[in-house]
Amino acid sequence: MHLDKIKMARENIKDIIEKTPLMHSNVFSKECGNDVYMKCENLQITGAYKLRGALNKITTLTDEQKSKGVVCSSAGNHAQGVAYASNLFGIKSKIVMPKTTPLIKVKSTKDFGGNVVLHGNVYDDAYNEARRIEKEDGSVFIHPFNDLDVMYGQGTIALEIFEDLADVDIIVCPIGGGGLISGISLAAKELNPNIKIIGVQAEGANAMYQSFNSGELKTLDTVNTIADGIAVKIPGDKTFEIIKDYVDEIITVSDAEIADSFIVLTEKHKLLAEASGAASLAALKKLKVKGKKVVSVISGGNIDMVTISSLINSGLVSRGRLFCFSVELPDNPGQLLAISNLLTKANANVIQLEHNQFKAIDRLKNVVLEVTVETNGFQHIDTIKSLLTEGGYSFKQIY
Repeated sequence: MHLDKIKMARENIKDIIEKTPLMHSNVFSKECGNDVYMKCENLQITGAYKLRGALNKITTLTDEQKSKGVVCSSAGNHAQGVAYASNLFGIKSKIVMPKTTPLIKVKSTKDFGGNVVLHGNVYDDAYNEARRIEKEDGSVFIHPFNDLDVMYGQGTIALEIFEDLADVDIIVCPIGGGGLISGISLAAKELNPNIKIIGVQAEGANAMYQSFNSGELKTLDTVNTIADGIAVKIPGDKTFEIIKDYVDEIITVSDAEIADSFIVLTEKHKLLAEASGAASLAALKKLKVKGKKVVSVISGGNIDMVTISSLINSGLVSRGRLFCFSVELPDNPGQLLAISNLLTKANANVIQLEHNQFKAIDRLKNVVLEVTVETNGFQHIDTIKSLLTEGGYSFKQIY
């Protein structure tokens, strides 16, 4: 029954959305011992899969509902999806976003035709305001995940995966509220009951992971993760019921693991994903199988430049590509040159250096030197540390 609805959703949206590529990854395959493919929803029209669900929902509305417009609450991809879809059909839309939403996301939503309303400081405030507007205007509220028509739209991703890789064994999918994995699992399990569907959550936003393992819906007081696209405190009750029946396992990943996968994806595949989009790649090393055909869903690529910089730095540190240390030196001529010669011997490239007398314990005699070097792995870092120790230097590793 669900599969028929998802196929109908495919017909509803096929002339508008991109059929995103399924790309093989040698590097991720090698790292996890499976045959890894990436479903690149970061290359979707609005930069994320959310457009599929928003489009399908809007196609199901009556003319009367369309005339009254739509409203949604979102700080990111759902906002852009609803704005694009409603503008395409000539429907008025109000997109309620927290005042703390990055300006680039607000601008993107406006550029797609959305009438943005900034309200409150957190998502819950925006959600409550959107519900108020729904009652006041008589408009249709489009939920980001807890709606079957939205889920069916997201489920069209599974149809595309099977078209390109009919013998897929496992689909790995990020989970926030649960709409994406619900739609995918409903389609995939009907197409092949033996397929494994594995969800991924950030350790700092693991409400669905807790719910799945306890058998009852859990909510979080706070969330703390770089993966803002899946940082959901209250998962959907409808999605939870589907996930209980159709999802085989949920894995959690750390922010460091997400940043690590972001670096690999960017550097090796020249693809840009947001942190939540890279979460499914971060989970690959935690799979308990080898030699399987695995599809990781890269759910989105809407990311601002400041976050990109932060993720790159975190990823470089996690892969042993950056090493920062401080050392207290006598404030005498030649000390900086000696450290420089040591790093040259270690073939370490200095990218940042701070020479600061005021950080020294004995400010009259000593100076603190803080150095950041580019390295090629943890073994290289160990070599540098050994040379520092052999040179008689007492140093502190900062990262």
